[in-house]
Amino acid sequence: MRRYFVGGNWKCNNTIAQTQSLINTVINKLVFDVNKVEVAVAPIFLHVPWVQANIQKNVQVALQNSSLTKVGAYTGEISVEQVKDLAIPWVILGHSERRQYYGETNEIVGKKTRIALDYQLSVMACVGEKLAEREAGQTTQVIQAQLDAIKKELTTALWSKVVVAYEPVWAIGTGRTATPEQAQEVHAFIRGWLKSQIGTQAEQATRIIYGGSVTEKNAADLIKQPDLDGFLVGGAALKPGFADIVAAANDAR
Repeated sequence: MRRYFVGGNWKCNNTIAQTQSLINTVINKLVFDVNKVEVAVAPIFLHVPWVQANIQKNVQVALQNSSLTKVGAYTGEISVEQVKDLAIPWVILGHSERRQYYGETNEIVGKKTRIALDYQLSVMACVGEKLAEREAGQTTQVIQAQLDAIKKELTTALWSKVVVAYEPVWAIGTGRTATPEQAQEVHAFIRGWLKSQIGTQAEQATRIIYGGSVTEKNAADLIKQPDLDGFLVGGAALKPGFADIVAAANDAR
């Protein structure tokens, strides 16, 4: 049985006072069975040390991005060596906002994923289609190309450190959410791809989580889908309702 995973992507939000309040009033009051659910939150880079020092032990810390380059003369970058040095276990890679606003191609995401995994980090690897691509019936082709670029860079063994996050771009921050049936259809496709391209073990063990306007109102219905193993939560991860999303995963099955 795959352990559920709930990630909170705080994006470029919060003053330090707001982060402190969120940790103290929401995150540190989360109660869940660690044998059933794994939880990680991703604050902005600047707040990570404070969050690490003050977060409850059952919640892990993630970064929202890491560099394609290593330590050196790369102004503004955060290298995987530095992430590892701070004992940060998780990094989010390939988020649609990185692809859209910062020009990250499938190939760049694949290379970033390999570099992070080479340094024993765990990766939330994001895939997803735009609205025009969905309406043109290109969802599976787009996602397959994104996954193929990651596969090109990884050995089979490295997939044990990857969580695939399906985030339809048309549902991120728009208030539109894929129906449970739409989410399941794509998650089932991804699981089939894992079986055919990586192997049965990866198919059975790899967690595939959903992101795209997940809230405390729809989490319980989404988590019922057989190939949906949790969530990558955006805006709702900054609110008290995040506790209800974690609870939905904790109470499932």
